[in-house]
Amino acid sequence: MNQLRTVLLLGVLTAVLIGIGGTLGPGYLYGFTALAVVINFGSYFFSDRLVLAMHRARELGREQAPQLHRMVEEIAAKANIPKPRVYLVPDAQPNAFATGRNPEKGVVALTAGILDLLDERELRGVIAHEIAHIKNRDILVATIAAGIAAAVTYLAHAAQFVALFGGSRNDNEDEGGSALGTLALAVVAPIAATLVQLGISRSREYLADETAARLTGEPEGLARALEKLQFVAERISSQAEPATASLFIVSPLAGGSSLLSLFSTHPPMQDRIARLRALNRGRVGTFVQKAGVH
Repeated sequence: MNQLRTVLLLGVLTAVLIGIGGTLGPGYLYGFTALAVVINFGSYFFSDRLVLAMHRARELGREQAPQLHRMVEEIAAKANIPKPRVYLVPDAQPNAFATGRNPEKGVVALTAGILDLLDERELRGVIAHEIAHIKNRDILVATIAAGIAAAVTYLAHAAQFVALFGGSRNDNEDEGGSALGTLALAVVAPIAATLVQLGISRSREYLADETAARLTGEPEGLARALEKLQFVAERISSQAEPATASLFIVSPLAGGSSLLSLFSTHPPMQDRIARLRALNRGRVGTFVQKAGVH
């Protein structure tokens, strides 16, 4: 369902792009779409290095954290991907994120705070969540969504100039009505694109939770970890930048809360925990049924 939701949302983003590009004409559409692709192509290939540098992350060797490396290796094997590199972020707020443009370049980054806070069962759930992002190629999905949304934004700026200074595509149309419609589209389209992009981000978080639960076979471990992370995040500030907040397993800003859930990069924490515990009840129920049969 979350995969289907992502496809549908990407379709909506594409429709918004084509709609505003069609209003301005194919020249604008092709030009600004190409610009967005170039910008996000660069981001896709170099964002992992930038993000790790921004958070002053350093790679942890196997000899420094052998148990942690064994855990990552075991879960990566279950996910059928190469073992990601492991990085430590010197931040007291407990959190984690994954980066890397494909499974071969995958990185799991953990803050110092999360290693102090969680027990082994909970930490396994968090690592599985981050490995799920790598397995599901969420960095690629996010880059595609960002590229389309950026193109919509660039086109919207162009549309504002068209509306304010003339140059409508059809000279036979009423100039006043055409300019007003173009200006309205220029204002609404970027907001719509942002909402859809954030919806994709939330959908991928749900999918990573579900994938992690299946990789570990223990949804309750991740559910307990999320409860602890949210509780502490509301009380300890983070060094994270707003631009990278969407990468983390819980939002590092303002305790992960949002005035409007539509503008949040993360789903409501209570919903994530409820879904995991529903999976856990289903797993226990299946085990009981099988035990009764035998």
